[in-house]
Amino acid sequence: MIAYAYLYLVCISLLAASALYLSKKEYKALQYLPPIVLLYMITMLLSSWGLFEKNEEITQSYTTLKSNLLPAMIFLMLIPNKMTEILRLGPKMLFAFLFASLSLISAFILVFMLFRLEASDIEILTPLAGSWMGGTGNMLAVASAIHSSENAIGITMLIDSVDYSLWVMFLLMLVPFSKRFNAYTKASDPVNDADTQNSCALSFSYRAYFWLLFSALTISLLSQVSGVLLSGLLIGSPTTWSVLLATAAGILFSFTPLADIKGINGTAKAMLYLLIALIASRADIHFELALFSYLLAGLAILSLHAFLMFVFAKLFRFDLFTLSVASLANIGGIASAPILCAAYSQSMVGIGVLMASLGYIIGTFAALFLYEVLSWLV
Repeated sequence: MIAYAYLYLVCISLLAASALYLSKKEYKALQYLPPIVLLYMITMLLSSWGLFEKNEEITQSYTTLKSNLLPAMIFLMLIPNKMTEILRLGPKMLFAFLFASLSLISAFILVFMLFRLEASDIEILTPLAGSWMGGTGNMLAVASAIHSSENAIGITMLIDSVDYSLWVMFLLMLVPFSKRFNAYTKASDPVNDADTQNSCALSFSYRAYFWLLFSALTISLLSQVSGVLLSGLLIGSPTTWSVLLATAAGILFSFTPLADIKGINGTAKAMLYLLIALIASRADIHFELALFSYLLAGLAILSLHAFLMFVFAKLFRFDLFTLSVASLANIGGIASAPILCAAYSQSMVGIGVLMASLGYIIGTFAALFLYEVLSWLV
């Protein structure tokens, strides 16, 4: 059993680094079990088996590192996503993406009522909504904002991994039927204009990179201090305000030279993996049959989402490519939306990247809105 904070942090860092290493490999098995999910599952199992002692020293290290890393990660995650580039997608793509997000929110609400879920389930569903309308970073931001327990986050990760994998396979299976679908909805073929690519960073500079780190850590500090002050004046917890302020800062700073510094994505990803390992190290989950009900709830959400998207396509004559990419840009994010685009045409990959980037921006806000709705329904 690990009882010392330094040894605990070394172990967490080693687990995160190992998962990051695997994320750069192209093993076939990783298509079905992404490294970030594998990291959470392994760390969670080690925690459940009692590897990490939950004493005061370790708890203090966990709390300090997690609370300071989260706003910095959100800030870095959003910097590369310039709204001006995302708007180049055009009204059709943006409309499809926003409807996909809206249909997911509606599906979450309907499943919450139909399954007669309890108030405690909100801390599972809301972070899941953050992930399915943005990405894992949004999930962590929302989970921290609403104070989800480590066990709840573990269930969220399980639903996200299993149901998301099934959804990706389903959308890929639909690719050969695009012409028939478009003929049924009377939609025109998607425009083959994928010039919009994620902006390439400039050459690496240590001076610029340290400015980037300084900015991220300063935003983290300021968002936390401001969060405490705002929570005393307005509704909402300090963590909620900290997450929202870091998100706003990331959007604003995307228009500054910081967005062109090489290493942003890698640094944000490293922070994300470290945060995942930290949270999983506090979980204590024992797999039971009750977990299958959550998996079914996740599948029900995706089924309702699919039905609403189909109705949307028929009413507004949308093609299967736009519909599928809008859906996966929400649910799968930047890791899988470009893959689906490439299945249709290699020239369309840039569309998937930009559409998924939009999810990073709205995912946290949309999920926190859902949290308020579900809390009102209890």
